[in-house]
Amino acid sequence: MWCVTGVFFLIIGTVVWLLEHRINDEFRGPPVQQVITVFWFSFSTLFFAHREDTRSTLGRFVIIIWLFVVLIIQSSYTASLTSILTVQQLSSPITGIDALIASEKPIGFQVGSFAESYLVHELGVAPSRLKALGSPDEYKRALELGPRKGGVTAIVDERPYIDLFLMDHQKFAIVGSEFTKSGWGFAFPRDSQLAVDLSTAILALSENGDLQRIHDKWLSSGPASFQNNDLESDRLHVHSFAALFLICGVACLAALAIHACVLVGQYSRHVASEQPAALSARGGGSSSNWRRLQSFLSFADRRETEFPRTPKDPAALAAGGESSSRGSFASSTSISSRSR
Repeated sequence: MWCVTGVFFLIIGTVVWLLEHRINDEFRGPPVQQVITVFWFSFSTLFFAHREDTRSTLGRFVIIIWLFVVLIIQSSYTASLTSILTVQQLSSPITGIDALIASEKPIGFQVGSFAESYLVHELGVAPSRLKALGSPDEYKRALELGPRKGGVTAIVDERPYIDLFLMDHQKFAIVGSEFTKSGWGFAFPRDSQLAVDLSTAILALSENGDLQRIHDKWLSSGPASFQNNDLESDRLHVHSFAALFLICGVACLAALAIHACVLVGQYSRHVASEQPAALSARGGGSSSNWRRLQSFLSFADRRETEFPRTPKDPAALAAGGESSSRGSFASSTSISSRSR
């Protein structure tokens, strides 16, 4: 994204220079100065601080479209950076059960769960730090409030309940690893044939991978990698701005095509206005084509006002001839008076 944006900055600067070079003194001068102007003008549009004035209609057309693209890119980058920094700031300092115990902050647990006794008797957590929660809505509210507003910093519960909760509330995530492996089971009467059949079926599902696929289908929402996925979704990619870059590129090509047509027309009229002697002096062959190309490039490099229009009005030509004869008569009068 950065590379494509930088390339387009240089393209826009070059296009505007081509459109403005013949009519704008700010885009003229020594070659080094013109290269510096192209770089300065193109990158200064990022901050809307370009001081060079565009005078041609095509140049203004290209700049308007480019400034619109720059505005969208700048706003998108600002929003993306803000989102990434916000997510990083909202990330929990709790990295596992040990950090949770050492934090001295409130801990939530499900009402009736073994987690309460396990935290108190096995992990040595003070009962005053525990807060009973009875529903997923209470889970959500307590985590959103946080420990400073009467909520909790984390919730300790059995993994299936946590997976179900995260399926509907994916802005939360599991941190750390499981610290118990007790698991769940099915209870049957002693010597029940169902216990053997069910155990055999569960073992078969586990061996062929069906059990894991069932879990991934219904309970896997990727909560452990949620924060990384969220950061990745906030990053900007080239394909997100492909339409804008395409519109800007088409506008540049269209402006250059129109400018080239106008320039060729002006050059044709300029060549047609030259004296016949100069035209007849040109030879043929490849050297003639090379001189013609040099003449066109020289014409394109000159300022447009350096080529005065040839008068075509007969009245103007007659007036010019009369003025010339009067000037010669006055001159002859002056000479005769001096001889006297």
